[in-house]
Amino acid sequence: MIHHLRAAGVDLIIDARGTAAPVVVHWGRALGDLDTAALTALADASAPAIAPSSIDHPFRVSVVPLLTEGWTGRPAVEISPHAAALRHIGTGRDGDAVLTMLALGDARIELRYALSPEGVLLVDRRVRNDGPADIEVRALAALLPVPSRAREVLDFTGRWAGEREPQRLRPGHGVWARDTRHGRGGHDDPFLFTVGTPGFGFRHGEVWATHVAWSGDRSVWLERSDLGASVVGAGERLDGHVLAPGETYAAPTVVAVWSDEGLDGLSARLHPWVRSWATPRGPRPVTLNTWEAVYFDHSLERLTPLVEAAARVGAERLVLDDGWFHGRTDDRRALGDWTVDERVWPDGLGPLISRVSEAGLQFGLWVEPEMVSADSDLARAHPDWMLTPADAVSWRWQHVLDLTHPDAWRHVFDSLDALLTQYPIAALKWDHNRDLLVPHSGGQVRALYRLLDALRAAHPDVEIESCASGGARIDLGILRRVDRFWTSDTNDPLARQRIQRWTGILIPPEFLGSHVGDERAHTTGRTASMAFRLATALFLHAGIESDISRLDDAQLDVLARWTEVYRTHRALVHGGTAVRSDDADPALLQHGVVSPDRTEGLFAYVALDRFEAALPSPISLPGLDPLRRYRVRVCDVGAPVRTVQDADPAWLANGVELPGSVLAEGVLTAPLLAPGEALLLHAVAV
Repeated sequence: MIHHLRAAGVDLIIDARGTAAPVVVHWGRALGDLDTAALTALADASAPAIAPSSIDHPFRVSVVPLLTEGWTGRPAVEISPHAAALRHIGTGRDGDAVLTMLALGDARIELRYALSPEGVLLVDRRVRNDGPADIEVRALAALLPVPSRAREVLDFTGRWAGEREPQRLRPGHGVWARDTRHGRGGHDDPFLFTVGTPGFGFRHGEVWATHVAWSGDRSVWLERSDLGASVVGAGERLDGHVLAPGETYAAPTVVAVWSDEGLDGLSARLHPWVRSWATPRGPRPVTLNTWEAVYFDHSLERLTPLVEAAARVGAERLVLDDGWFHGRTDDRRALGDWTVDERVWPDGLGPLISRVSEAGLQFGLWVEPEMVSADSDLARAHPDWMLTPADAVSWRWQHVLDLTHPDAWRHVFDSLDALLTQYPIAALKWDHNRDLLVPHSGGQVRALYRLLDALRAAHPDVEIESCASGGARIDLGILRRVDRFWTSDTNDPLARQRIQRWTGILIPPEFLGSHVGDERAHTTGRTASMAFRLATALFLHAGIESDISRLDDAQLDVLARWTEVYRTHRALVHGGTAVRSDDADPALLQHGVVSPDRTEGLFAYVALDRFEAALPSPISLPGLDPLRRYRVRVCDVGAPVRTVQDADPAWLANGVELPGSVLAEGVLTAPLLAPGEALLLHAVAV
């Protein structure tokens, strides 16, 4: 039988006729209403010719192509001991999905393909050992065909405080593969592996993308064969997963997306889909985090002025960062000892939380439960609980706690459960400041998922922010269990503009934290104007990370104005459609968000550096309704935007009224912004 899944302009067609493994005939643009005869004709017509000096029948890349069948490409499935023949047990509908059953020796393989209402394809795989002896699963990836016109690859690399750096190339024949070995995604995570027609951008081109919804090691690749077949593969990177008789391995879901409207078209599918199952439990509060404000300098006297300043500027949550627990005076000790330090907080955290609550703010707390310091009571009492022993290579002077050890898992759960029971904690900032540096790390990730699930069940009103030395663990697997990501450890707005631009293709803005830091960035030493810092943080889940108790009244008034603007536009930013312009000038970024009904939009015109020409490129406002007229005005966050000359365009003072079709074309003359500045514009339909 031939199965046809359709949703939101996307088609998936699977040919499951006969005894051979099924074949994905088409994944991409909707092909229209196809009856059984048309589907049969399409499947038959897609069979390739027999290539010279090759196997003696047409070779079709199946959902599980094998070497013994003629597939000499990278294997998607590797199971040992290996059977020579793959048996197709059956394929049918599983509700709105297609489920196919295969057998490879004693291994029973299930593949499930589901297409969401937004056109997002979800591929799940599992294998069960039906035999009398152990088997080893070395790979269980999803493999999907892409047309030969998908010649260009976009994926990501990066480093600490410099995540999501895009890299593009056009591979020849063979494999372009990205494997990670961090035990978490890593700062160089390929993140969203995209292939497309050459030159694709944010607003144009046809693209196919995959993401492994998984917080551990992964493998993603594009393979172009000289036979003309091109495929993308994605899955967990395995060091070899042993299954005893009767055991099952369930691979992480692979999320696959197609668009013929460029990278913004991917976001237009992914963001509504993510919001359908991960909607935050209320408006995203303005969050003041104490790390760059006080570091380890904790006391009620030190923090009370910060609480008062936070309340004055309109913050809604205060998160007490690292340094509150027993013996924690610096980053070299005490991880694992999750009790309040009685020397710093002789009366516990109650007095501070009372001050925070009286000021009208929620209280949050930083933890790093997966880690342990060699210099800690926990490590001295239970060295067998350490995944990386005390004499192994440390990272930021810390080691990994083995969450697959039942007693270690219980220790973490009981410690956090006790804190959340004793104190009215609204949020946990959950950090993860090192790579695991061990093989077979998938068990640690699954134990983490069980821990998060258990804590959320016990404390359903507590929000959790996932931080991994910044943005080293941002994925849709852990998003099922957390409410926010810390996008990067840098609050430098110049670095943040790029990091946020690319992270936001996959993750909706309300799940990404962005804070206003000091004038001089702690990570880079670079200085930035208040206006640029405010504009950069406005478009995500906004917050503050600075000792604002030292600011004067005028500066506090600016922050108060900014939080007011954030609350005014919060529903738009956190529920709208993300849009970005393709700009030829590398010094320029343009991005924004448009409401679902396209009645308004908020946009940023950003100067990263000196413009290439004497006059900057015009402003374009994409995504608005081309048939409506809009009133466009400057959105004032309270701080002056620096320009290199005083002569602003005439329209800027009082705004302008134009159709959406005109605004999208880039007709608005831009002011000559100084490097490191952003102009904010608000468009409202009239």
